Amino acid sequence: MKSALCLLVLTAMALPASAQQQSPASPPPAKAKAAKPAKAQTGGAPSLLGSHNSNAPINVSSDNFVGDLATKVGTYIGNVIVIQGDMRLRADQVKVNVAQGKPTRIEATGKVVVNSPSGVATGDNGIYELGPRTVTMTGHVVLTKEKDVMRGTKLVMDMNTNLAHLYAQGMPGNRVQGLFIPPPQQNPAGAGGKGNGKPEQPAKPARVQQTIDPNGNQKQPDSPSK
Repeated sequence: MKSALCLLVLTAMALPASAQQQSPASPPPAKAKAAKPAKAQTGGAPSLLGSHNSNAPINVSSDNFVGDLATKVGTYIGNVIVIQGDMRLRADQVKVNVAQGKPTRIEATGKVVVNSPSGVATGDNGIYELGPRTVTMTGHVVLTKEKDVMRGTKLVMDMNTNLAHLYAQGMPGNRVQGLFIPPPQQNPAGAGGKGNGKPEQPAKPARVQQTIDPNGNQKQPDSPSK
């Protein structure tokens, strides 16, 4: 029975993409078209998830699995990795809620890390709502993109609009903290040099040169070399 529920959960997690393709009368295509103007109005605002495909199959792996037939909740325990498209989520424990044979909610707890080509988000807890297509992270939330870092207590990422909202309730002054490192400034050509953009090297100190004759005849020291 345990293996049957495990198979049910894993099979159901691949249904969102195929289920939409088999229902020609369903309205999702109209919703997808309606989402485009919203994205255009934001001017292509950057998002942590970038162009993430929320219809892609979801793969889950862990050390252990516990299935509850009564609540229809599958719990993955130990070094859990959830992969969907180019997004990867890691956590200590992940619960998958299934309704009508489809996953509706994924709850991650313990050292949650979300990796995507656009950046990395870490937090204490994370919830992936497959219906509204939102990812919510709470706790000590940290956003990292290259050397830029932002900190808060709650992050909500909307995959329909490609917008991410960071809140800081509970932090000093309830204010979001950010640290951005500007790129290093390049020295213009010729500055501090001879037109090649390189600083002029200091001249080497003069050295005294003298030749000693083995027969004992001393020669006068040559003039210092330059």
